[in-house]
Amino acid sequence: MKMEYTKGNVMKKIDFRQLNESTVLLNLMLTQLIVLVLAGVIFLIQRSNPLHGMFAWSAGVGVWGWAVALAGAILLVDLAVSRFVPEEVTDDGGINRLLFSTRSLWQIALMSFGVAFCEELLFRGAIQHAWGAYWTSVLFAAIHIRYLRHWLMTGLVFCISYGLGWVYIRTGTLWTPVIAHFLVDFVMGCIIRYRRESSC
Repeated sequence: MKMEYTKGNVMKKIDFRQLNESTVLLNLMLTQLIVLVLAGVIFLIQRSNPLHGMFAWSAGVGVWGWAVALAGAILLVDLAVSRFVPEEVTDDGGINRLLFSTRSLWQIALMSFGVAFCEELLFRGAIQHAWGAYWTSVLFAAIHIRYLRHWLMTGLVFCISYGLGWVYIRTGTLWTPVIAHFLVDFVMGCIIRYRRESSC
């Protein structure tokens, strides 16, 4: 994927394939920090305490059951898409490969949990409270800019976001979408990591 930016009067293109692992990892960390700050600002504006009820943990298998079921459904759809859809449609510019291909298992888990927690706190915890699941999902799909070139991937990101919003409403705890999001990212990260290892 290429993005254009201006420097003076000269238009230049950035090719994400030319970025190195360190740059992509630093970008990920800075992005998640911005996401946390935005969530905090929105909570202050809404005058809501994110720890009040949002992270309640109900007894039983509800949280884990819904999270695992949603993550499983997302992974099955992703598997079908990667099998039957041309690779250029699902291409993210190599960003996920740069993020995960050389990481250890614990690093993949840590990155996946960090992204899941920060993004769910902002989108499901803060924004969905004001906008509802539908418009939150529109925004969530729009910020995944690397997929905007293909309507199928944008639609999938929207549906995933809507599913995460729905399980949050259904279970009443932010832990459900956090766990589902984590499981999807972790499994996909492991697939990228170990598929690369086995092909070497």
